[in-house]
Amino acid sequence: MGSFMKSWLLRYVESFSFIGLVFAILFFSASVTPSLLPRNFLFQGLLSGFALAAGYGVGVGFLNLYLFLELPKPSDKLERISKMVTSVVVAVVFVVYLRQMTFWQNSIRELMEMPPLETAHPYTTAVIAVFSACCVIAIVRWLGWSCRYASRQLNRFLPRRVATTLGVTMTGLLVIFIANGVIARGLMSSADSFFAKADALIDEGVAQPEIAIASGSPGSSIEWDSIGRRGKNFIVDGPQAADLTKFWGRECLQPVRVYVGLRSQDTIEERAKLALEELIRVDGFKRSTLIVATPTGTGWLDPAAVDSVEYLLGGDTAIVSMQYSYLPSWLTIIVDPTRSIVASQVLFDEIYNHWITLPKDDRPKLYLFGLSLGAFGSEVSADLYKIFDDPIQGAVWSGPPFPSTQWQELTRERNPDSPAWLPRFRNGSMVRFTSQKNTLESGQSWGAMRNVYVQYASDPMVFFSPDLAFQKPAWLEGQRGPDVSPHLKWYPVVTFLQIAFDLPMATSVPNGYGHNYSPSSYIDAWVAVTKSEDLPPESIERLKKKMFVPPF
Repeated sequence: MGSFMKSWLLRYVESFSFIGLVFAILFFSASVTPSLLPRNFLFQGLLSGFALAAGYGVGVGFLNLYLFLELPKPSDKLERISKMVTSVVVAVVFVVYLRQMTFWQNSIRELMEMPPLETAHPYTTAVIAVFSACCVIAIVRWLGWSCRYASRQLNRFLPRRVATTLGVTMTGLLVIFIANGVIARGLMSSADSFFAKADALIDEGVAQPEIAIASGSPGSSIEWDSIGRRGKNFIVDGPQAADLTKFWGRECLQPVRVYVGLRSQDTIEERAKLALEELIRVDGFKRSTLIVATPTGTGWLDPAAVDSVEYLLGGDTAIVSMQYSYLPSWLTIIVDPTRSIVASQVLFDEIYNHWITLPKDDRPKLYLFGLSLGAFGSEVSADLYKIFDDPIQGAVWSGPPFPSTQWQELTRERNPDSPAWLPRFRNGSMVRFTSQKNTLESGQSWGAMRNVYVQYASDPMVFFSPDLAFQKPAWLEGQRGPDVSPHLKWYPVVTFLQIAFDLPMATSVPNGYGHNYSPSSYIDAWVAVTKSEDLPPESIERLKKKMFVPPF
């Protein structure tokens, strides 16, 4: 049995293509260079495993293309020499890149105020990568064997080329059917069930509010148990009137927060009507500022964003929001990103249609807010043709994910002298971008509607794109963002994998980096959008210090 296993293992190793292995090692080496975010050795190993497998596939593909074109083969002597030289060069590259791993990871961590690593565990990473690559390659080889088997069976009664075409097509369709219809659906059903149960949990210390203007209170039209975990935290947490009064040294109002959960009503339309009904009940339209906020995929509203505007305006605010999913934003984007768009449009229309019936001199200023998938839906919820005669006052959108259509157009049509990670659009009268450093004071005058995008150059949710597989991104051209490693380089296919693996890690870094947006950035944005520039600068700085969240 032992000799059989040794013989099988030897045959398996010999079955690998030399050219494929060369590309695999080069892809692995490129994968351990910096991406947008730091990562631990386990995640790095999985990423590098996919890079190894992809590199092997690319190498085998080039070899097959060379053979298909019937180009001349080198002599045996030349082939031996070239293999020896290539092996030495590739081995040197492999070792050098492994030894640089810790330095490269720390080049990101330093920019993000994270403690440096003593080691990135390069050799453990390599072992994990080889194992995961072998698994991926084994699956691909099994698919290839299935195609050949189906083709041989069909070739019994069909011409060879027809049989091959049908065999490949049938196998591919079967794999897609199983992947989409069984595996993907099963995984998504499990994920939805898991996050739905998590949404039903109640964090310790979160009890049903007694205050009359709180959603879910005894007098509310929204049932407390239907709101969901994130919504309950949003309603209960946040500044109270006493906190605001103490901070400003004057009498302040209790902020109004209205939240409708996914279980509060059966349909989106019914939930939006319930939100309007509740907003009217708590006199939300009598506040000076009304914000229609679209949450992230889990229904979360960033306290750094909502608390900051309530502090800034002394509680004379009303924020209304509606849950549309249980899943995290990065997962919802893959599964069904339109959930955010539909929910945002329905809620905005419901609120806006009531808002325009109120006297213009006796109604709140109307704003939009969205983070991540919330920004994706919110940015298109207020159709310009619909609001042209009676426009809203503006919006704050943070971390707009890469499929965001309006964000893409603004970035694409930016002024040529501005970088892709911090665009300037025309004269900035309607929309401006900002990052860790406040860049909203451009010297140009604002228009009637003020829209601000807050985005960090290290946010993979913003800067991931399928184009990364074959095209160098614009955000790596010229001067790069202050939180992006100077050692980050673009490699075909590999950079795509790196940034894709950054997506689920987007919030694993301190506030002010990646997909974690700091209160300071939000305060700058709200000051500009709500026209609060007349506030004393020392008051704004005092607010920033109060809301500052230490990196660790």
